[in-house]
Amino acid sequence: MIFKHYEIGKINLLQNKFILIHGQNDGLKNEKIDELAFKSKKSKVLRYEEKEIIENEEVFFDSILNGSLFDNGKLVIINRSSDKLISILENLISKKFDDTIIIINAHILDKKSKLRLLFEKDKNLISIAFYPDTNETLAKLTQDFFYKIKIPISFENINIIVNRCNGDRGYLKNELQKVELFIRNKKKIDTNDLIKLTNLTENYSINELIDMCLSKNKKKTINILNENNFGPEDNILIIRTFLTKSKRLLNLLNAYKLNNDLNKTISNAKPPIFWKDKEIIKLQIKSWSPENIREVIYNLNNLEVQTKSISFNPLYAIIDFILDKSSIKINN
Repeated sequence: MIFKHYEIGKINLLQNKFILIHGQNDGLKNEKIDELAFKSKKSKVLRYEEKEIIENEEVFFDSILNGSLFDNGKLVIINRSSDKLISILENLISKKFDDTIIIINAHILDKKSKLRLLFEKDKNLISIAFYPDTNETLAKLTQDFFYKIKIPISFENINIIVNRCNGDRGYLKNELQKVELFIRNKKKIDTNDLIKLTNLTENYSINELIDMCLSKNKKKTINILNENNFGPEDNILIIRTFLTKSKRLLNLLNAYKLNNDLNKTISNAKPPIFWKDKEIIKLQIKSWSPENIREVIYNLNNLEVQTKSISFNPLYAIIDFILDKSSIKINN
């Protein structure tokens, strides 16, 4: 059954336990997920990646179907979902449970998508499409933000902020948070300030994601994926960050192979390794062999070529690659 995003308040969660949300606007989707979470009043929220469920289907079903006397139900959110989940979801839908609500969060699904067709045709299932915010909507949200904090802003500067957001209010929220931190104890903000603030290129979430992956910490890798709304515009940045860190790791592995001294390898590294990164780099060196990291670099180069040439969203392939490398066993 099809609902509009502004009709979420009309959903009967006692009857409609499965909700598919799909589309590009991650910021608006997250707002509506929060709205559903508040409305459901469930005490436990479980987040999964599609790949995680496919690889551990039995564990997933156990976590969903086994209740507890000490909570009032679960809200389950499955991120980056696709048609690969269809058989698992059909099986899950056939089960009877009263205390669990499941939200399937997908990117763009075409009209022939099995997942979309399943949810649109069944009156007990909900399908909600999300589309990019218009510049007018984002401009109004920006204007309201500055009015609330009593800081004057020109339409030109509003447009500078809006143009950074790619039709997604989630990105707008991030930009406005930067502004809010910057203008504490200030009475105005000018164009130069905005340009500097909205062009910060360092992405700590992506750096941390790749570091956890190369450290074989799958649990933290999954947590970072769940806590961040990586979108199609992040594809190249994720791959390039992965490539840069992998090439540095390969150089360190080659040096370690020659001297067999981990501390010496770290202290002699060029460029120098920042002190706070030394322990995680040591863990990465212990987790990989030169041969395996060369294969990762080769696959990343191929993935970058595919990212530039294919029409569908390659983010899922990148996420699958990261999850695979965060868990693969390496024999040094």
